[in-house]
Amino acid sequence: MLKCLCMETEKETDKPESAEDSIAEMELPQVEQAVTSNHPNPHKRLLIIIAVLILLAAAAAIAYFLLKSSPKPSVTSSAASTNAQAAKSDNTVVQGLQLDTQKNYGNKYSNGILPVGDNLYTTDAAKQGYIYACSGYAANLKTSAGGAGRRGPWFIGTTQYDLNKKLHVSGAITWQNADHLMTVKDITRTFTTNDLPLGHTTGVFPIASSDPAYAYDRNPNSIKAQNYTYNLNADPTYGSPNCIGGQVGIMFTGVALFSGFDAAGRDAGAWEAQDSCDGHPESTGAYHYHTLSSCIKDTKVRDIIGFALDGFPITGPKVGDNNFLTTADLDECHGLTSQIILDGKTVTSYHYVMTQDFPYSVSCYRGTAIDPPGQTQRPTH
Repeated sequence: MLKCLCMETEKETDKPESAEDSIAEMELPQVEQAVTSNHPNPHKRLLIIIAVLILLAAAAAIAYFLLKSSPKPSVTSSAASTNAQAAKSDNTVVQGLQLDTQKNYGNKYSNGILPVGDNLYTTDAAKQGYIYACSGYAANLKTSAGGAGRRGPWFIGTTQYDLNKKLHVSGAITWQNADHLMTVKDITRTFTTNDLPLGHTTGVFPIASSDPAYAYDRNPNSIKAQNYTYNLNADPTYGSPNCIGGQVGIMFTGVALFSGFDAAGRDAGAWEAQDSCDGHPESTGAYHYHTLSSCIKDTKVRDIIGFALDGFPITGPKVGDNNFLTTADLDECHGLTSQIILDGKTVTSYHYVMTQDFPYSVSCYRGTAIDPPGQTQRPTH
């Protein structure tokens, strides 16, 4: 535009000034005449062109500023919809009790003296520090016999026991054929395992009569390889508490996690004789834990060590140095919401926490649990 106008100006300057040109000049505004009257006609036209261009540039700048500062329209792209759905999901998973990362929870049980949780279960509603037992499971707890025959010398009366004085089943057997695999596809997290422990040894079972632990628990069962497949929900939904049965989860060691009770509804951690990794076999030979295994070394609250049967993760209790969660710090299902490392990513999610004290792990489900492989109510001893 500017080039064309300039060429037109050059053409005009080759002509002598006519009467019509003089009239046109006289019709220009007075201000413009004052500015241009002392200059030749071509210069006046050039100044007019420059002034127009400056005005156009100023108008464009003002329009750009107004457009930039105006409210943006709502975005309805698929990416925006995905982000909105992600935000909705985040709002869902952060429900419930939250971990206070700035709080010093202390180390309440550093001396190893733990409370005994015998018969601490309910059947009508979840309660902090109690196991919310399904009716069939509760009926079994009332009629079955426990594994241990009598209290060991680690008991302090009937309400406490000293974990540091508790006897362990002797032996250190390594299971070379231990096999365990976890895969995630779509919304399903699948564990396949033979239930033999990866990464640690076991004691010798049945408990030998020469073993000091035999005086208190004569577990007659042998450890046998199993063939288990767990198809868990990889995206569980947080909800109201649901009751539990005898088995509540699967650990990254490939070992089944049972509730905090023995078969008779007594505190398994206090009563039963287990090996140095806190495991033992039940009647079908399935090796399992009731409490946090001392052979699981990474017990930070952000690191997953297993999954409950409803698909929610299980972590350890360690918040920091000399800072551990206990049952009193958790909700009625023995869990809370915090940042964890899930499938290699940092996410905020509800999860269960394994603690030193009863009920030790999952005491009710926040999601919908699957049945343990092959049965609906696994016996606990």
